[in-house]
Amino acid sequence: VRALEAGMEGHDVQKIEDASKIGDIFVTATGNKNVISISVIKTMKDGAVLANTGHFDVEFDYEGLVKAALKKRNLRNFVEEITLESGKRIYALGEGRLINLVAAEGHPAEVMDLSFANQAMAAKYLVENKRKLRSRVYILPQEIDNEIARLKLTALDVSIDQLTVEQKKYLSSWQEGT
Repeated sequence: VRALEAGMEGHDVQKIEDASKIGDIFVTATGNKNVISISVIKTMKDGAVLANTGHFDVEFDYEGLVKAALKKRNLRNFVEEITLESGKRIYALGEGRLINLVAAEGHPAEVMDLSFANQAMAAKYLVENKRKLRSRVYILPQEIDNEIARLKLTALDVSIDQLTVEQKKYLSSWQEGT
């Protein structure tokens, strides 16, 4: 679905094996492991940059890259130049760890307060509904997300329009407009 969405928005979607030969900067953000293997890294252009912002340090094969290195040097904090036997230089950022956490100051307070509010409201929901809930994974009710968003907008002194009764009815039905 994400590939289709990207293609429909005009992005060039292709397999990593093909993209590796033409790309300059590769930033993984999949939440999955082994998205870019060492065999793919070896096909990248000289000077390619690798970063991970998806999940732990498993998205691209940093260990394999270091093992394949003819030489490795730190250019500055969080930037390593790794020269392969072919002579190609690959620039690895943050040792393959989450670059937004490793090379920055973590998530800004404006993001973390929403995350913590979400966690607190989820805990409150669990306590208030513990007798009704079975032991399984639940998606947090939309009303809680809406309340957190409303509180944050209020704190930011942002006003938005409210849906009318007519608009709410329309959005929740297929009776009109089809």
